[in-house]
Amino acid sequence: MPQPVIIDSHAHLDYPQLAADLSKVLARAEGAGVSQVISIGVKLSNCHAPREIAEAHNNVWFSAGVHPHEAANEPLSCDRDAFITAADHPKCVAIGEAGLDYFYDYAPRTKQAESFRVQIGVARELGLPIVIHARDADDDIAQIIEDEMVKGEFSGVLHCFSSGAALARRALSIGLYISFSGILTFNKAKEIREVARFAPADKILVETDAPFLAPNPHRGKTNEPAFTAYTLARLAEVRGLSAAEMAAQTTQNTLRLFSRMETKT
Repeated sequence: MPQPVIIDSHAHLDYPQLAADLSKVLARAEGAGVSQVISIGVKLSNCHAPREIAEAHNNVWFSAGVHPHEAANEPLSCDRDAFITAADHPKCVAIGEAGLDYFYDYAPRTKQAESFRVQIGVARELGLPIVIHARDADDDIAQIIEDEMVKGEFSGVLHCFSSGAALARRALSIGLYISFSGILTFNKAKEIREVARFAPADKILVETDAPFLAPNPHRGKTNEPAFTAYTLARLAEVRGLSAAEMAAQTTQNTLRLFSRMETKT
């Protein structure tokens, strides 16, 4: 039986844990059925790094954005023109990751929110999805995405979903997607698995967030795109599908959301 085709919708291939041995990382991914990877940007000052990886590999794509941790450190974190320039590339498939992180609070919350709104505006303007980071900020994330949707429609995904069911429902109700990472496989992640059960079939993705959050049975190790297969298998189990069915659905969803991507033949 052919191996399911999987897309890792969120990894950080430019981080040293992966970049140091990237050819082998991508080879292992292909061996596990992970055909394409989106390498996510977190700083405009370093946006060349994921871009150059995408340019060097036909099955890698990238995003351009400022992570909420960096909202105060990046001088252009609220500069519309800077984001538009960074995204001006045929392999840039998204804006972000952007959002709010109240767990660490590395940047003032007002600055995080301002940068988040600017990036949503750029995503709307360019017709690209926004990749959303949400941690311990469910109410404010929900309020911002609802406010911004009223201003004008945009697409996007709550990546590495680890929030409450209420945020999931509010995001889904305005048409956003939800992406599941290795957290889905953790023993205590019952609420995340409940979200995975009720989310519409056409609104779910899988990812690694590599090099972080390796799924069981590799928890505690450096995560890598090949491990998307474990999260996909758990998602399939939760939803009562085969791995092949789940891979087909999540791949279709990923290509629909990140519409600049091309199906690898």
